[in-house]
Amino acid sequence: MINKGTGFTQPAHRHRKLREGNNTGMRLTARQKEILRYLAQTPGVLSSSLLSDKFDVSVQTIRKDMNELSDKGLVRRVHGGISFPSDNDNLSFSNREVIHLTSKQKIAQRIVEDLPQGISIFLGIGTTPKQVAHALLDHPGLTVVTNNIHAALMMSRNPQINVFLAGGAVRSSDEDTIGESVTRFYRRFNIKTAIFGVGGLSSKGELLDFTPEEADLTHAMIAQSQTCWLVADQSKYQRYAPVVSGTLDKVERFYSDQHHAEIADLCFKHQVNYIIS
Repeated sequence: MINKGTGFTQPAHRHRKLREGNNTGMRLTARQKEILRYLAQTPGVLSSSLLSDKFDVSVQTIRKDMNELSDKGLVRRVHGGISFPSDNDNLSFSNREVIHLTSKQKIAQRIVEDLPQGISIFLGIGTTPKQVAHALLDHPGLTVVTNNIHAALMMSRNPQINVFLAGGAVRSSDEDTIGESVTRFYRRFNIKTAIFGVGGLSSKGELLDFTPEEADLTHAMIAQSQTCWLVADQSKYQRYAPVVSGTLDKVERFYSDQHHAEIADLCFKHQVNYIIS
C-alpha cells in the first residue's frame, strides 16, 4: 500500500487485487481511432468529405464520428472538418492517452530493454511514463519514486518493486500530485535514472511544460538523478508550452518513436543519444 501523505510505502501485496484503471468515458470505435491516427499524420484540417471517401462511409456517419470526438475533447470542430486542439491547450490525461498510443507503447518497451535490474528511477507524469510503468511491472528489483498516481498504484502490485508516491495536491485530470511538497520530496532522493516526458521541445532544445509546478518537478528530477532519459514521441517537437523546465543538454538519452531529422540534429548538437524505438 502507498501512503500518499508521506510518500513512504507499506507491503504491496495488499493491493494486488486492485483492478487496472480504464477509461470508461473514452470508448472509441475502431474507425474513430483510425481517424485520430490519420489526423496525427496529416497536419491541419481534415474535411468531412475527405474522411468520408477514405473510410468509405457517408458524410453523415463521419460527421457523427467528428462530433463524438469533439465532445470528448480529442479534436476541434472547424468549418467542414476537424483539427487537433490548439497546441497551447494541454488535453486532459484520458484524452492524451488515446493519441499516439502505439508509439508510446513502443518507447516504453525499449526503455524496459535498456533499463538494468535493481535500479532506482524517477518516473515522471504524463501518458508516456504511464506506458513505461505498464512495461516495467515485471522488472525485478526496482525502486520507483513518482508523483504519477496511476503508475504508483499499478507498480505497487509487484512486491519486488518499492514504490514511493509523493504526497501533494491531487490533479484528477492528470492523475498525479503536484506542488512544493512534491518537489521537496523529490529532493530527498539520490536516483540512478530519471525517466520523464515534456509538454514540448523547442527548436533551441528547451524542455517545455505547461505549469511552473511541472517545471519545478522536472528541475528536481534532473538535479537528483545521475542520468536522465527523456521519453517523447515526435509530435512534441516545436509544440508550444509556456514554461521552460530544462534544456536538452541535461539529458543523456532521448527515446522517441520515429526518426526526425531536426530532432536528430538537436540531439547531436547537445550530445544526446537519440534512440528510436
